[in-house]
Amino acid sequence: MVNTDNFFGGAPEVNASAPGRVNLLGEHTDYNDGFMLPVATPQRTLVAMSRSGDDHFHFYSPTFDSTVTFASGSSAPQGFGSYIEGCIRLVQAEGIEVPPLRVYVTTDLPVGSGLSSSAALEVATLRAMRALLGFELDDVKLARIAQRAEIEYAHVNCGIMDQMASSLADETNMLFIDARTLEHHLVKMPPDTELIVVDSGIARKLAASKYNERRAECEDASRRLGVQALRDVTDPAAVEGLPSPQRERARHVVLENLRVLEAAQGVSAERFGELMNASHFSLRDDYEVSIPELDELCEHLRAAPGVLGARLTGAGFGGACVALCRAGQAQEAAATALAAYNRQGRQGRILVPVPTEQKGQQ
Repeated sequence: MVNTDNFFGGAPEVNASAPGRVNLLGEHTDYNDGFMLPVATPQRTLVAMSRSGDDHFHFYSPTFDSTVTFASGSSAPQGFGSYIEGCIRLVQAEGIEVPPLRVYVTTDLPVGSGLSSSAALEVATLRAMRALLGFELDDVKLARIAQRAEIEYAHVNCGIMDQMASSLADETNMLFIDARTLEHHLVKMPPDTELIVVDSGIARKLAASKYNERRAECEDASRRLGVQALRDVTDPAAVEGLPSPQRERARHVVLENLRVLEAAQGVSAERFGELMNASHFSLRDDYEVSIPELDELCEHLRAAPGVLGARLTGAGFGGACVALCRAGQAQEAAATALAAYNRQGRQGRILVPVPTEQKGQQ
């Protein structure tokens, strides 16, 4: 970890971390009470924490080049401190006494790439608080608090997937999540496969990505269909009587849930790749959250040696693409796809497998 002695006046009392996530199937289903299959990333957010020793909260992140200081009775300004303050205030709302804190944040998660750096920050903060203060809140409860922190303090109306994945997923298994019940269990990756994640170099900002518009369209579709959420529609034909664009949005969600449920039962690597491809085409054509750069990057990935399927991952409108590849071929396939994509002067980069020069920095 980065030397924090100057910030803390010595060693921090506790250190904690949490991973980002890559979603393999189940995009834009979480706020529709649906199903998802994310996996944790090798990249993580690290939080060091101590009691502050005065009546102010002090947050610092060299990664974000940001310092936040505010009195215990006031609020943090909008920015990375909002996520941390949200976690603190919601833990206090659980009846747990939280003293003013010093919080030092570093991350190797690329912000804006769709790997959920915000959820990793929230979960790492909550894990550090749990270790420092000794309260008993389980990992699902931590995910719920993290989600509320993002909604109520960072003002991003997110679903639960990112926080559940950061709190409960690992790097070698997929995490099946039911957004309605929060039932979850680990699912083995297709045999003899590994993942590729490539950042498109196009930053994705939820506030500007029509995320809330898509959410409202899905809620309207649910009302028109007379169901609590689109997760309750299991026959894709049921949505065809809806007006556009509710029809297309609902069609994506219904079919995406079916793809997750099929994959979670265990399918061949080839079939999983087909499901990933179908998911991307659905996100592109029915949900309309892809952009030409993501489509092109997925095409280059599918053409690379050993790749079985590829799709955008995250909310869309930029960020990263994920591909399923035969074991042992990911490095070559990722490099081949990236070279073709960057030929147009783009700034894409490989995130997974972690490039050799970055491994020593983690």
